[in-house]
Amino acid sequence: MIDRSTVDKILDAANIVDVVSEFVTLRKSGANYKGLCPFHNERTPSFYVSPARNICKCFSCGKGGSPAGFLMEHEQMTYPEALRWLAKKYNIEIQERELTNEEREAENRRESMFIVNEWVANYFEDTLHHHPDGTAIGMQYFRSRGIRDDIVRKFRLGFDLSDGFALPQAAMSKGYKEEFLLGTGICYKREKDGKLVDRFAGRVIFPWLAMSGKVVAFGGRKLDQATKGVQQKYVNSPDSEIYHKEQNLYGIYQAKKAIAKENCVYMVEGYTDVISMHQCGIENVVANSGTALSIHQIRMLHRFTPNIVLLYDGDEAGIHAAMRGTDMLLAEGMNIKVLLLPDGDDPDSFARKHTAVDFRKFIEEHQADFIQFKSDLLLKNVTDPIKRSEAINSIVKSVSVIPDQIVRATYLTDCAHRLGINENTLISTMNKMVRQEKESQQKAAERERAVNSVGQNADNATAPTSQPLTPATPLQQASKVEFMLMRMVIRHGGEVIYKNVETDEGKTIDLTVAQFISYDLGADNLSFSIPIYNKVLDEAVQHSGESGFSAADYFTRHPDISISNLASEMVLDPVQLSKSLQLKEEEDSLRTQVEHLILDFRKDYVEHHLKDLQRQISLAASDPSRMMELVREYKDMQELRNKMAKKLGSNIVV
Repeated sequence: MIDRSTVDKILDAANIVDVVSEFVTLRKSGANYKGLCPFHNERTPSFYVSPARNICKCFSCGKGGSPAGFLMEHEQMTYPEALRWLAKKYNIEIQERELTNEEREAENRRESMFIVNEWVANYFEDTLHHHPDGTAIGMQYFRSRGIRDDIVRKFRLGFDLSDGFALPQAAMSKGYKEEFLLGTGICYKREKDGKLVDRFAGRVIFPWLAMSGKVVAFGGRKLDQATKGVQQKYVNSPDSEIYHKEQNLYGIYQAKKAIAKENCVYMVEGYTDVISMHQCGIENVVANSGTALSIHQIRMLHRFTPNIVLLYDGDEAGIHAAMRGTDMLLAEGMNIKVLLLPDGDDPDSFARKHTAVDFRKFIEEHQADFIQFKSDLLLKNVTDPIKRSEAINSIVKSVSVIPDQIVRATYLTDCAHRLGINENTLISTMNKMVRQEKESQQKAAERERAVNSVGQNADNATAPTSQPLTPATPLQQASKVEFMLMRMVIRHGGEVIYKNVETDEGKTIDLTVAQFISYDLGADNLSFSIPIYNKVLDEAVQHSGESGFSAADYFTRHPDISISNLASEMVLDPVQLSKSLQLKEEEDSLRTQVEHLILDFRKDYVEHHLKDLQRQISLAASDPSRMMELVREYKDMQELRNKMAKKLGSNIVV
């Protein structure tokens, strides 16, 4: 089998637009793409692809799903075969074998680390909002930076007390193990006495959220009065089993929907740059926190948009940051623009002084495509022929990595006019660079094959075969009411609809959509007629208490392909509502919708039970006592049905 960590890598890398584009011609349609359905003949496109959800669906025939689900349906693949196809496309190595006990233990370890991180994030938030030092020091710092309280909540900002032993003691008292506090990098062990010490003590906290919303790491900043003479103003979580800096971007969870909607992403350097731009009204922004972009980060962004604007301050450090990793961006097919802000401003300070409209207008008027930016930067006031030649070669090198031939040719024509050099000379130079790069890649691939072939023969002799997996298709089996209730769980399962509900023990809790549905149906031992629906509801209830849990994101990325496909078919709407209609839909209380659907479900259940009683009555003609018992039950059920119908606003004539 393919181990879970490898499956996660494949699902993270798989871009639904990339995959579907291999088989379908797509056109941009708002935040989505659409094309002719590959599963049935049609003349008007009804097949939609959502980069933000990373799923596709035909609103005519109903087929679609995640990248793996699409391949299974279109190419008649099994789930493992679809994963192998995706792994090959995204150059992810697969070693198929049974998980060892150690690997199963590692899977459990990863989950434990996520749980610890979530508790710590809540601890930092609670300290900021409720501890005297948190409000007096931490909150005061954020307010001095002009950060509103709602933005503090949105980014789950926090504060860590200066006592380096307080957090580990609190965590251990709650039952969290030392190994996970150390494994996540939240704490380190002091050499002289072996005591656990909080890595972030005395700092304001910026949690890192993964695409799924899980807390994977933290950044801590010394307060302004404590940074004099301190070289390490920021402390960040070290790499761990659940966090690799080159695979994460700060703010991606909060920005992903806006990136897809705007079809553009702004790249900045720091935490406060991201936060201030959100507060300004520009939400399609992420930060790489001062490091060069990696392939993983670029592909993560490319899932949502091919357009990126590098937004840095105009000093030497900002220019250097703008130059890092740009050839890699170009090679991945990204369209790069660069904007250096006026001297003395960074995105944080500029956002605090401007509205979103003014900021966007400034960007539109002052951004430059990367080739133009690089030409202006490298050739400005350069007269020495050798230095000029080196600069031109560097520019042509950047053009050579662009995968689209037409875009490459367009840039070369522009460079020839701008630089005053014969276009054929630039083409010849570029072709030579392209050939050299291909030769270099071929040699590297040959070396890798030679190394891998040594152990491959032995592995093949013992490798287990994968069992084909056929996903369930429950949509045709379920009643309309069940379908609508399950769609509510998948779309809104983690959203709170009842606050401060008193329990039998006298405590007060908040109830989410999933929890309320489960509690209401469970009170009368009712359940869905489709097993997979019950499984989805149970998982939604289990995860409802997790901060940032999004049922739609969780279930569309579920490792069980049948659940992933089910969610994919339920989250997309066939039409994009106008803003006015969206507002009306929001005004229609989610709680009211859920209550109405549960009543519908109960009425549906009673109707089926009445039909069953009618059948039993007809069979009990020879048993008068049994018939009378069934008739009484039938009348009781009729009364119950009529009461529910009255609540639902319909009248039933008996």
